[in-house]
Amino acid sequence: MKKNIGNVDRIIRVIVGLAIIAFGVFNQSWWGLVGLIPLATAAVGFCGLYGVCNMSTCQVDSSKPQVK
Repeated sequence: MKKNIGNVDRIIRVIVGLAIIAFGVFNQSWWGLVGLIPLATAAVGFCGLYGVCNMSTCQVDSSKPQVK
């Protein structure tokens, strides 16, 4: 799996994931488990939906040659 999540995207995913988990714990709901999805994708650095849509938020290093 090639990483397709950039640093800013990762930070946002961690914040959103923790907020969803906190909401679920506060409301004593199993919906807090949904917060594990953005946390897991941030930890791994790969988003399956981005892969399907051929998207990436990673910055391109201009010092390396681009292979297509």
